[in-house]
Amino acid sequence: MKREIITSAQNPKIKELISLQEKSRVRKEKGLFVVEGRREFEHCLQAGFKVRTAFVCSEIIDSQWIETVLAGSDSLVVDLPAALYQKVAYRSGTEGIVAEMECRQRSLESLALGPEPLIVVLESVEKPGNLGAVLRSADAAGADAVIVCDPLTDLYNPNLIRSSIGAIFTVPVVTASSEETIKWLKDNNIQILTAQLQDSQWYYDTSMLGPTAIVMGTESTGLTQIWRNAADAHIRIPMLGRLDSLNVSVSAAILLFEAVRQRNIIH
Repeated sequence: MKREIITSAQNPKIKELISLQEKSRVRKEKGLFVVEGRREFEHCLQAGFKVRTAFVCSEIIDSQWIETVLAGSDSLVVDLPAALYQKVAYRSGTEGIVAEMECRQRSLESLALGPEPLIVVLESVEKPGNLGAVLRSADAAGADAVIVCDPLTDLYNPNLIRSSIGAIFTVPVVTASSEETIKWLKDNNIQILTAQLQDSQWYYDTSMLGPTAIVMGTESTGLTQIWRNAADAHIRIPMLGRLDSLNVSVSAAILLFEAVRQRNIIH
C-alpha cells in the first residue's frame, strides 16, 4: 500500500475521480468506477473487486482501519483535507472514503447456480434508482442473480451503487441481450415468468418452486414481444385502484417474496 497527500482540487487525480463519477464514457474507457462510503466499500471488497485508489479524509475516518483493510496490496491511499473531501464526495456524511475500483465483467456462463435458482431479469430498465432498488430486493430475497438485458444505464453509475446500498456487489449482476438470456435460461431449464397485464394469471397462482426467472420490463412500455413469446407463464399483480402498474422495483419485491413464501424460506 502506498500513501500520498493531496490538498488541491486541481490535482490530476482529483479531476480524474470527478470525471469517473460524472461520465459513463470515462468509466468504460478506464475500466474504473467509484464507490463511496464505508459500507459500500466493504461490500465491494468482499465481492473481490480491486482497489486502485482510495481517497480518505483522516478527520472523518480511522486511518488505522484503511491501513488494515489494504495492508499488503498495491493500492494507493490518498489523504484529503476535509474541505477537499467534501468537494469530491458525492454525498455528505459518507464516513470519509471515496475509492476508485477496477471494473469486472461477468458473463451468463460465469453464474453459479444452485438446484433451484431464483433469478430476476430486467429488460431495458433505464433509471439507476429503480435498478438499485431491485438489487436490494434481490439481495433480501436471496436471489441467485440479476440479469439486465439490453441495459440503458451503466451498472457502475454512482446513483445505482448508492440506491442499491452496495447490493450491486452482494448479488451477481450480468448484462446480456434478451436473445442470449432466453437461450441461456432455456438451456438451464429455468422457467420464464413474465410480468405483464395481457393474457396473464395472478402471480400467487403460479408455481415458483422450481428454477425460476422473473422477468420485468419498463413501466412505460412493458416487455417486448420476444419475452412474451418465450415465457412459460404470464403473471400479474392485482391492481385495485385506477392505475395499471407499479414501480418496477415494487413489483420485483412482491414477486420475489412470493417465491420466498412458496419455497418456505421464511418460517
